[in-house]
Amino acid sequence: MNQLLPEPVVTRERILALEAEVAKLAQVEMPLRHFFANGVYARELTIPAGTVVVGKIHKYAQINILSKGDISIATEQGVMRVQAPYTVVSPPGTKRVGYAHTETVWTTISRTDETDLELIEKELIAESFENYELFCREAMRLKGDQS
Repeated sequence: MNQLLPEPVVTRERILALEAEVAKLAQVEMPLRHFFANGVYARELTIPAGTVVVGKIHKYAQINILSKGDISIATEQGVMRVQAPYTVVSPPGTKRVGYAHTETVWTTISRTDETDLELIEKELIAESFENYELFCREAMRLKGDQS
């Protein structure tokens, strides 16, 4: 049942507004597990049924695996309802909102040699869309310097 749903347009502004509203509500404890192997970092999150989650902005493409559950995901590309098993490569700069219809296990896999969680966060995550755009401009400048 992995399908694109006919929903209103999802924009960065709407995602950020929803994130601000969700932050005002009681927060749900969600089990989080971390795995490291040969330059690969996997972050596994268990999301209780009925929970809304708002993800972070990743600087790099990453692999996402839905190994359990049924979740609706909204990004700037639209809204999809997906059921396990489901695997997708998310492009850099993606911020998503999810609504877990059932208990859901979502794993994000990234490339890093770091094992310190704070350093991983600094390396892989942009604090805002503005921060992400600065990161992209700097990466392009460095790429141009190497030419």
